[in-house]
Amino acid sequence: MKHSAAEHSRIFASVIEWRGARMVLATVIETWRSAPCPAGTHMLIHEDGRFVGSVSGGCVESDVLQTASDIMASDIMGGGTHIIRRYGVADGAAWEVGLPCGGDIVVMIQPVLPEYFPGTLFGAIIDARAAGKTILIGTDLTTGQSRVVDDSNTDIFINPYPPQRRLLIIGAVEIAVSLSAIASSTGFDVTVIDPRARFLTKERFPGITLDDRWPDEAVTALNPDSRTAIVTLSHDTKIDDPALMAALASPAAYVAALGSKASHAARLKRLRDAGVDAGQLDRIEGPAGVAINAISAPEIALSIAGGMIRAFNDGLR
Repeated sequence: MKHSAAEHSRIFASVIEWRGARMVLATVIETWRSAPCPAGTHMLIHEDGRFVGSVSGGCVESDVLQTASDIMASDIMGGGTHIIRRYGVADGAAWEVGLPCGGDIVVMIQPVLPEYFPGTLFGAIIDARAAGKTILIGTDLTTGQSRVVDDSNTDIFINPYPPQRRLLIIGAVEIAVSLSAIASSTGFDVTVIDPRARFLTKERFPGITLDDRWPDEAVTALNPDSRTAIVTLSHDTKIDDPALMAALASPAAYVAALGSKASHAARLKRLRDAGVDAGQLDRIEGPAGVAINAISAPEIALSIAGGMIRAFNDGLR
């Protein structure tokens, strides 16, 4: 059983940070109807009650947390045994565990064993993602044991872990401050590119990778792939246009440019005159983002993030 990949960057960061503590991993392994999270989604629970991720958007997390607590208080942690729970539509009892959205999910709740840590299972996942490769982890639902597998295994639950999605933002303007934060919170590895040192500062972009090369050089060097989005925001044609040309020469999943319809029409003409193929120009979303009548920089950033997520999820990349 192979399922679509969910975004797990926060899970991996937390499992490394919490190493040495007892942990339990909950995974959605089957869904029906309007289930809130896709199969493959994780929730990681620390022995002190902290957790990251979600398996239902909040409907059944309390029961999952209690089950995880029971596992960590038992001998299951040493034996590697797991528990599988099915959650369906809630009945008339207001606090009955269930899914009021009308869906059904099956959740596997398993201890995180020492052999899953860096150098082995989690290490293999993290290393593969860093190398830009997809890795498949198979779990025997009878034993609860997980391991690296190849695509020929069809009798076990297989969860694919593709490389992390990336966002390259051209122009360290105010919209980029909000967009980088939104994208980071949704699991993107974000790089802000701008040769202007006064704009590109750690104070304005805490925790974000900064690149002060000229954008066309930076984009080419960063080797965008089908899990990369590229957005130009500088409003400076000397910065944005070369970046767009480099972006269109790559298989980037989403290419967008800030500006009005009139400025985008002028942009397309400049790029055509520079020799960019008309078919490639159709890949640029301009004006960038979804229409939400955005006015402020954070609102515009939200609309661009919406357009980016829509592009990725339409293609399930």
